Amino acid sequence: ELIVGLQCGGSDAYSGITSNPALGYASDMIIQHGGSSILAETPEIYGAEHLIINKIKDETLIKKLTEHIEWWKNYTKINGSTMDNNPTPGNKKGGITTILEKSLGAVAKGGSSIIVDVLNYSESIKNKGFNFMNSPGYDPVSVTGQVASGSNIICFTTGRGSCFGFKPTPSLKIATNTNMYNNLEEDMDINAGTIMDGIHSIEEIGNDIFNELIEVASGKKTKSEINEYGDDEFNPW
Repeated sequence: ELIVGLQCGGSDAYSGITSNPALGYASDMIIQHGGSSILAETPEIYGAEHLIINKIKDETLIKKLTEHIEWWKNYTKINGSTMDNNPTPGNKKGGITTILEKSLGAVAKGGSSIIVDVLNYSESIKNKGFNFMNSPGYDPVSVTGQVASGSNIICFTTGRGSCFGFKPTPSLKIATNTNMYNNLEEDMDINAGTIMDGIHSIEEIGNDIFNELIEVASGKKTKSEINEYGDDEFNPW
């Protein structure tokens, strides 16, 4: 019955090669055991949407996803911007050079599972497995939609560090690099930076994330719960 919201915030150059693919591996494991996961943030798949489309077998769902992307293209245009606008200042400080690079890292959170449905924002999940939900790239708004869709646990990868929680849904935070993890150990649940350090593989950290998800679902408190974060993140689109 687990439905995992896949989320990233404060991404850096390590996100796409450590924490995000490890989370994708854990997402695949959840799905293999009969659970579900929800990927979101439509603007943050732009430039890598072909990788998402390749995971969809149903032409109706491909059309639905394409329509969401076209909506975002028009939305950014009428507001004097473009979909391929630069990433945030924090992303740049973390070593990300373009939004396309950020998107390639973001889609890695989805693992290798086939997409079973494309949801509108906050639409209730109907099909078990890997789902995509249309949402903005702003984390609190996106997570609010994922929880409304049915996510009962959030996995949040970050490279810059993020004091994120989402009451009452537990938020498991995964650090992309060891330096940040060591500086924010009281706030991070898992260090995926050991992949870059050559200590662990993507699969090993993926297993750690999966096991931690089971522990948290069974009552273990995440760091954000211990720190009582999450009062201010509820933010509907």
